[in-house]
Amino acid sequence: MMKVKHTSLEGCLIIEPKVFRDHRGYFLESFNQNDFQKTTGLDTSFIQDNQSFSNYGTVRGLHYQTGDWAQSKLIRVISGEILDVALDIRPSSKTFGKHFSLVLSGENFLQFYIPKGFAHGFSVLSASAVVAYKCDQYYHQAAERGIRYSDPTLAIDWKIPTEKMVVSDKDLSLPGFEKSLK
Repeated sequence: MMKVKHTSLEGCLIIEPKVFRDHRGYFLESFNQNDFQKTTGLDTSFIQDNQSFSNYGTVRGLHYQTGDWAQSKLIRVISGEILDVALDIRPSSKTFGKHFSLVLSGENFLQFYIPKGFAHGFSVLSASAVVAYKCDQYYHQAAERGIRYSDPTLAIDWKIPTEKMVVSDKDLSLPGFEKSLK
C-alpha cells in the first residue's frame, strides 16, 4: 500500500509506493487505480501516459492546459533525478502564485500528484533522466499555456546554475506569471 503526504499546496500530494527489495533488486507497483483512490480519496482516471528523456541542466516548463483540457498529473522518475515543481495558478486559492518543489528520482521512487489548476515544470539534476507521467486529460495544443521558468516574482530555485540551464526556444518565449494568466 502506498503512503501519501500532503504538501503546502492544497491538492498536491507526494506518493510513496511500497518497494519490495531483496538480493535480486526490487519490485514495486507504480500505480494501482483502486489503491490510489482508496489512499488519496481522489476519483481520478488517468487516460494518457507520457515519457521524456532529458540531459543534465534541462529545464522544462512551466506548462499547463486550460478549460476542459486542464490536466491532473502523476509524475515519477524511472532513472536519474529531477527537481519537480508545481505552481498554484488557481486565482481563488490561498496559495495562488506559490510553488512547491521536491526531488524525484529513480532511487527514491517518490511520485508527485499535481491536480488541475497548477503549472508544472522540472529541471534535470543528474547526467540524464527519464520522466514518466500520467494525465487525466488528453493533450490539446490549442489549450496549451505556459509561464516563463525564470520569472523573478516566482523566485523558483531550479538547483541548476543559470549558465548550465538548457531551455527550449518555446519555453524561453513564454510570458511571465502576471501576463500568462490574463
